[in-house]
Amino acid sequence: MARTNKKERVFSAHEVANICGVVNQTAINWIDKGHLEAYTTPGGQYRVYADVLAKFLQKQGMRLPDELKQILAEQARIEQVLVVEDDSDLNDMVKQFLDKRYPDFRVNQALDGYDAGKAITEYKPDVVILDINLPGVDGFKLCRQIKADENLSRPIVIAISGMDDGDTETRAHEAGADAFLKKPIELEALPGLIEQLAENRATRRA
Repeated sequence: MARTNKKERVFSAHEVANICGVVNQTAINWIDKGHLEAYTTPGGQYRVYADVLAKFLQKQGMRLPDELKQILAEQARIEQVLVVEDDSDLNDMVKQFLDKRYPDFRVNQALDGYDAGKAITEYKPDVVILDINLPGVDGFKLCRQIKADENLSRPIVIAISGMDDGDTETRAHEAGADAFLKKPIELEALPGLIEQLAENRATRRA
């Protein structure tokens, strides 16, 4: 379950028990009964993601430890952005806008599906702005692949399209896109959208 160089923090059942002030078996029982979502390591040990644990603590009315708050803030941080758009003028425009608005972001570009695959592997983006109608590429399939790739850190996918029909937006969301924008894109709307989705990424599992 490793997910890039910005690795997600996970907690063992023992650590969960210590945070909640209960015995280890109680934490295991919560997991076994479905009260607390967890995955199992190859060695059969339970592991709980930080955002899942935070939601559980909040639901139980428990205080979030400072360490957990810090972890969630880290997971919300955006470092790498990938713009996948075959219209080079639009691609450049989005990159230039984000470069200016977020000088700390590294904004990379891809003009087709092949370049997108290479860039995703190399840069492991936190945000992908994806033209869902790339020539010769099933953009919906590409979106699903990005969202399912466990080598990535749950990237935000903002699907874009010039298609003027509700079906494209519906299919984009079904493929896992976190948001959908119709061309022409209102660039000024991007920062607020990215920031909201980044916050969601830190506190809700995709």
